Amino acid sequence: MEAVGVLCLAVVALARIMFWVWDYSERMKRQVQAGLLGNGSRTLLVIAHPDDEAMFFAPTLLGLARLKHRVFLLCFSAGNYYNQGEIRKKELLQSCGVLGIPAASITIIDNRDFPDDPGVQWDTASVASVLLQHIEVNDINLVVTFDAGGISGHSNHVALHTATRTLHSKGRLPAGCRVLTLQSVSMLRKYISLLDLPFSLLHTGDILFVLTSKEAAQAKICLKLQFPLGTELGCPGHPKRRRDSSKGGKGALRAL
Repeated sequence: MEAVGVLCLAVVALARIMFWVWDYSERMKRQVQAGLLGNGSRTLLVIAHPDDEAMFFAPTLLGLARLKHRVFLLCFSAGNYYNQGEIRKKELLQSCGVLGIPAASITIIDNRDFPDDPGVQWDTASVASVLLQHIEVNDINLVVTFDAGGISGHSNHVALHTATRTLHSKGRLPAGCRVLTLQSVSMLRKYISLLDLPFSLLHTGDILFVLTSKEAAQAKICLKLQFPLGTELGCPGHPKRRRDSSKGGKGALRAL
């Protein structure tokens, strides 16, 4: 009984610490987030494969929906490494429907220039050209994509970051167009769920989205749509994971 009492006190103390850190972090970042995000922005999510939106960006997309952003999605491949491109396109559309992105706002590129293959390096100039055209045509003022680590280290993810950073550093993005990149974290932090929250609050970059219970349920639905029972998660280059694995229900982003 004494051990149980000590454990309960420890849990309460941890909860209070987490709440304090959360409150402090939110107050400190509120002005920064308002400047980077605002309400009603036209946001472009740039991904490499169908399933990236569910595996990596669900917390970000659901957080942007709270802020009434109009979100467009540009996917640079059909995910055809295992000759299932047509199936994965349909799964992407279904997943985006749950995440609040209409089919009319989704573009899937399916050509030989950008194969779903971790062994192929996508040409930076080609990626940048397609991306810039999409930004200009859709009057985008916020771009969200992978960071230099590509989250899972997939070379196609890294290629998107390289092209986006090139456009940004050379001043080729339209005036007022900002870029946020999803921060890569260690494998341990990916899978300890809420236990990682204090680390995320203390070490995150400019933006942090944490899912509500309702949003977490939506994210799980997306994973089920992308990875039905009996299948494994991951395109080539992603670690193999079970369908019900979790990323902790949060997304931390940093501005370029």
